[in-house]
Amino acid sequence: MESRGSVPARPSADEAVWRFTVPAVEVSVPQARHAVRDLLARQVVPVRDDLLQGLLLILSELVTNAVRHAALLSPQVAVEVAVSPHWIRVAVEDNHPYRPRPLDTDYGQTGGRGLLLVREITLEAGGTCDVEHTANGGKIIWAALPLAAAPPRAADPLTSPRTAPSAP
Repeated sequence: MESRGSVPARPSADEAVWRFTVPAVEVSVPQARHAVRDLLARQVVPVRDDLLQGLLLILSELVTNAVRHAALLSPQVAVEVAVSPHWIRVAVEDNHPYRPRPLDTDYGQTGGRGLLLVREITLEAGGTCDVEHTANGGKIIWAALPLAAAPPRAADPLTSPRTAPSAP
């Protein structure tokens, strides 16, 4: 995962921040998702429905990864939500030192593409994401999405339909 844009990994002074922990067990994935959705509704955060759905999918993938891969060293997983006037960020922290990377698409595998999905949703929304080490040797994986509509993503010349050049 990589950082894009000017969003710091840690919340700044102008952001509202909420943090909670969940046990590193499967049932925590939907619980964390519902807690964040309810929090944003209670705080009346101006988030479009498509952006909210993307944010909740990102959160689900990050908590799922922590539950599946870090539970042995991290029986608790921290979830942080930070909202600024322009961005909304979700972060998941665990105590496992392994710093994951998104896998390339391998259609032979039935899993392992969660971080690839996180990166794609984040980029599609015009956001940024990254993985960072913590002072205690664990990691924080975060994604920040802009609250305003994202500019359209540039067309991929390999997958976009070709158009004939216009006549002079």
